[in-house]
Amino acid sequence: MTHDFGLHLTQELGKRFGLPTDTWPQSAEQVTPFFTIVVNALGPDAATWWFEAARRAHQKVAAADRDRTHQFGFPMHLDVEAEAHKESTLPVVAAFEATKALYEVTRRDPAADVDTYFDCALRACSD
Repeated sequence: MTHDFGLHLTQELGKRFGLPTDTWPQSAEQVTPFFTIVVNALGPDAATWWFEAARRAHQKVAAADRDRTHQFGFPMHLDVEAEAHKESTLPVVAAFEATKALYEVTRRDPAADVDTYFDCALRACSD
């Protein structure tokens, strides 16, 4: 049986933001396909590890922003945390690019919190 990540992610977003969906952050609809690309490319188990690495990368960016220290940016932190530089296969490249995109979309939506999205994605991988 195939893991229907998109369905599980939508359910997790519904638990977090409630219904109807028009009350969700505007970026929710835009980032869902990018999360799905990661899961389709890596599989649910590896995607779980990937989303945890992406969360750590985000936390480093947020800490640098908060502390007003030198900012290396999310892509560099994601590369280090996910060790993407060690394996440049097509699935890893697809996951890396999709994660960069969902991160940028989320960061531009003042109503969204990327940690919340990563939490929902992690829960959806385990469903």
